[in-house]
Amino acid sequence: MDRQVYYRSIKRYKNSQSKASKVIKLVGDIRVKMPKLGGRKLYFLLKEPLRSFKIGRDKFFDILRANHLLIIPKRSYSITTNSHHRFRKHKNLILNYCINKPNQVWVADITYIGNRKKPSYLSLITDAYSKKIVGYHVADNLNTESSLVALRKALKNNNIEKEPLIHHSDRGLQYCSNEYQRILKKYQLKCSMTQNSDPYENAVAERVNGILKQEFDIDKYDIETSLRRKLVNEAIGIYNELRPHFSNHYLTPNQMHKQKEIKMKTYKNKNQSKNKFALV
Repeated sequence: MDRQVYYRSIKRYKNSQSKASKVIKLVGDIRVKMPKLGGRKLYFLLKEPLRSFKIGRDKFFDILRANHLLIIPKRSYSITTNSHHRFRKHKNLILNYCINKPNQVWVADITYIGNRKKPSYLSLITDAYSKKIVGYHVADNLNTESSLVALRKALKNNNIEKEPLIHHSDRGLQYCSNEYQRILKKYQLKCSMTQNSDPYENAVAERVNGILKQEFDIDKYDIETSLRRKLVNEAIGIYNELRPHFSNHYLTPNQMHKQKEIKMKTYKNKNQSKNKFALV
């Protein structure tokens, strides 16, 4: 090999290693707050510094892959819905419904975030348009009160317009209870509920549950409910304020919630042959 070619190859290798080290440092700084943020969102957040390094998307993913920084999502599912009860169940009002602004449809859900020794349950109210979590509460039981606390927080922190807001949930006992329905009626919120057990009928809520669990590890640690509340509070703050959301055209939920011009992306039913419902 020619001496000049040899030293050029060494120089290129060192430059490449230097750039990769800088990229890893940038990724590490972001993942301090969002430990399992995916590659596409990392690339969006780091576009400017990557452009200065002359690193494109494919090269960026090569660096993540070589350093074992790609995230492999893990799926878990726990049933928290009890739909076998005496209370009235409501129709699904968001079938083929066009959502074009915040505070038009809220989706509610309860997700399991504890373990068998110290169970905890997170009640969430999420805006379907912006994917912003507008109300939440962590409890050590599945009582209706936990869902009521989340709903009251959402109502307190948001300016609801005169146009009726739709509250969409599953047919769980908490949402069908007299106490919960009384609050919805008081604030003139229309009640909408899923008709089947298919999670695609409440796709936004299921997606947000997965993000908090898979990316923020809110159910990973064996801690008391009081500490878990602090963990969830911090995670939701970062999610709303800092995490770019793919269905928001890479805006954060807070950014999306403050405007009405951008058309929201939709979640589609994978089994289109059923043609049972359209989903937000």
